[in-house]
Amino acid sequence: MTGRNGSQQGTRTRVVVVGAGFGGIAAAIELRSHGITDVVILDSAPEIGGTWFYNSYPGAACDVPSHLYSFSFAQRSDWSRLCSPQPEILEYLQGVAKEYGLGEVFEPSVLVSTVRLDEATMTWTVEAQDGRSWQADAVVLATGQLNTPAIPPIPGADDFAGPTMHSARWDHDVDLHGKRVAVVGTGASAVQFVPAIAPEVGTMTVFQRSGNWFFPRKNRSYPPALREVFRRVPGVMRARRFFLKGYLESLTVMIRHPSTVGRLGKLYSTLFMRRQLRDPEVRRKAWPDYTFGCKRILFSSHYLPALERDNVELVTDRVTSIEPDGVRTEDGRHHPADVLIWGTGFRTTEFMFPMDVVGRDGRTLQQEWSDGAHAHLGMTVPGFPSLFVLYGPNTNTSGGSIIVFLEAQVAYVRQALEETARRRAAAVEVRRDVEQAFDRRLQAEFEGTAWTQCDSWYRDESGRIVANWPKYMEQYVRAVARLDPAEYDFIDR
Repeated sequence: MTGRNGSQQGTRTRVVVVGAGFGGIAAAIELRSHGITDVVILDSAPEIGGTWFYNSYPGAACDVPSHLYSFSFAQRSDWSRLCSPQPEILEYLQGVAKEYGLGEVFEPSVLVSTVRLDEATMTWTVEAQDGRSWQADAVVLATGQLNTPAIPPIPGADDFAGPTMHSARWDHDVDLHGKRVAVVGTGASAVQFVPAIAPEVGTMTVFQRSGNWFFPRKNRSYPPALREVFRRVPGVMRARRFFLKGYLESLTVMIRHPSTVGRLGKLYSTLFMRRQLRDPEVRRKAWPDYTFGCKRILFSSHYLPALERDNVELVTDRVTSIEPDGVRTEDGRHHPADVLIWGTGFRTTEFMFPMDVVGRDGRTLQQEWSDGAHAHLGMTVPGFPSLFVLYGPNTNTSGGSIIVFLEAQVAYVRQALEETARRRAAAVEVRRDVEQAFDRRLQAEFEGTAWTQCDSWYRDESGRIVANWPKYMEQYVRAVARLDPAEYDFIDR
């Protein structure tokens, strides 16, 4: 069976990268730029782009400024606005991939089902659902945390008679004009698509489980003169990235110190939200009931006013069932709908699952993580030699750019593979005592922070925070800047 790049069933390659978003692209560029050229990138999508390929809903954009939400080695001066829309980010990613020749190592439309270790040879076999497979000395899982859409198990969800879609799999063939639209969920994606489609629909009912804390973001286009400054004045881009990094780190300061600096953030958010919400009843419904910073702080100057439109209703009663012609809530009320849109986010704590990852002694990564996901520096797991996870456990950022994390991670992975080759070893595996000690220190860092003061998607079912890094971007960058070989076992061939 031959793939786009001539890949035969069972093809041997040194490194398999699963995922063609920011993480997978960064990994392939880093490895190939340092002489590790036997690399293949697999992705379930037909094109490069990762989450920015799939998330094409109306209003989709990044909420991190583009001058920082981009690779440091591939800066561009012509971003259209502070936080770029999805088409622009996708075009940027695909342009970077083309510039670095990744098309020749990219295998599209590959849905990976199993990643399995052969302990006799210390190699990995990556199997796709269509029967194709790849053998590798190392595997980089770059599927991230915002990959698998989450749809809550509400009774009758499959019985809805009209079109249904998740924000991450938007059906652009569905005509929303004049329709009665039900939106379940009010996370970061809903905050973008609700104001984008509100003027088009007939009526919209937004079902909210909990409110959000907001900061303003008008996101207007850059004036031509400012774009010329970005393009022509030396040092401006570097200074802008430095400023933006500091600004975003200030959000982490608020979250880490909720009783002091966090109160200033809450005051700023409160004043902004009160100006936005003039209707006292809508304000009462939309207002968050948890500590500022415990959940993701959202940036929008358009969502809250959209809730006050005449054709929009915000409902805070719990959804109890989905019916063929609408949604029923706990108060017994039936809310008629022609279209159902899930704005319920992602299965963030499951990472690359439902993919099966099988390591030593047939033990799966699901079993290893049964008490909560964990990894040394968010990347390496005991029992899974030469397997690396990007944007893995405890590497999400509540106040920063994940691209900064990813660039630091891929450099660390490259060092691990170079050290393995230097020692002529078959594989590299983090020591369990090292990983456990790191995890204890990391979890202790959450004490006293806003993250611990409510339930959020940062936590797994046990309440353990498995998504977020508890400190600052620069602290993570320093922590992974240099591989310490003493933390690893190098396995002989």
